[in-house]
Amino acid sequence: MGILWLNLAAVFGLSLSARYFAKPIPDFEQRSGRVPVQPNIVLAFLALACLVTVSGLRSNIGDTYFYRHAFETNEFTWEIVKEGKDQGFGVLQMLLKNVTDEGQVLIFIMSFFTLTLIVGVLYKYSRVFELSLYVFIASGMFLVSMNGMRQYLAAAIIFAGTKFLLEGNFFKYAALVLLASTFHQSALILLPVYFVVRREAWSWSSLAFIFVGTAAAFGYEYFSQMFFSAISDTQYGGYSEFQEGGANIVRVAVAASPLILAYFGRARLRELFPKSDYLVNLSLLCTVFMLISTQNWIFARFAIYFELFNLILLSWVVKVFSEKDQTFIYYIIVVLYLAYFVYEYIITLNIDYRSQYIPLFQD
Repeated sequence: MGILWLNLAAVFGLSLSARYFAKPIPDFEQRSGRVPVQPNIVLAFLALACLVTVSGLRSNIGDTYFYRHAFETNEFTWEIVKEGKDQGFGVLQMLLKNVTDEGQVLIFIMSFFTLTLIVGVLYKYSRVFELSLYVFIASGMFLVSMNGMRQYLAAAIIFAGTKFLLEGNFFKYAALVLLASTFHQSALILLPVYFVVRREAWSWSSLAFIFVGTAAAFGYEYFSQMFFSAISDTQYGGYSEFQEGGANIVRVAVAASPLILAYFGRARLRELFPKSDYLVNLSLLCTVFMLISTQNWIFARFAIYFELFNLILLSWVVKVFSEKDQTFIYYIIVVLYLAYFVYEYIITLNIDYRSQYIPLFQD
């Protein structure tokens, strides 16, 4: 667990310094969704390097061992890849297998691609860069990225299409979704989501989402029959067999917090970030899936595709408050997410990080 504390401190410190030494963007246009300043790229890269090192050199956490073992023991040919599921992941393994049989290389490459895409988007769109990276770790997203590698890479690829989502370029956005689906087929749900979220926030449709999510949570048995029937012919139809309980209500509250803050500052948020409505709607979908996941945790896996956008939204929400209150809100967020970090990593999961390559944390 010590390495995760060090990682949190190092990433926060480096990204905070990156924003402190930021430079104004000369051609800044408010409606673009870009932030008006550019964090120091060297310090931002060092923060990314910390994340990639810790994630890429791990030897445990979640299904890490099974990915390594499968890579080291299986053979990958074009015929095998074409017959298998998630062919993009199969092609990646086949290419790596031509270079090495070491499973750790697969873990490192997956971590590198996933985290580089995520940090790259936050570097461009996060108003408070270090806060987004801090919440990424403290909220448990970083931990989940080490557990569901294929799906998180798929989510990161779609997240990289934030520009296309904000600007309304459906075809480029759809191309990224299709690419992401070759790593995890469930990414295809993001195709219709494009048309759902590109509308004004807090409208009648927002109320409909909240109503559907609440109704689905309370009427889960009926809802689950319809949902799993709809995906029964896909490779994820087997999710209907999972009966391992629901997600913790605390996780739901954490996922919903950016949305709640955005609601109270909705008018000012539109002034600062005219395209924030799309992020608010994505955050709303994240909250809906997390609410349903209280009945079956598998729905939290679908929320993965939306929660990354919370990192951008939360960084802008801080700025909706008066200047004298921004510092207070900033520290409240830091303290509350730190408490959740302790709750999630230590009390609930008791994470014991191990690595064959990092001293003091070797197997």
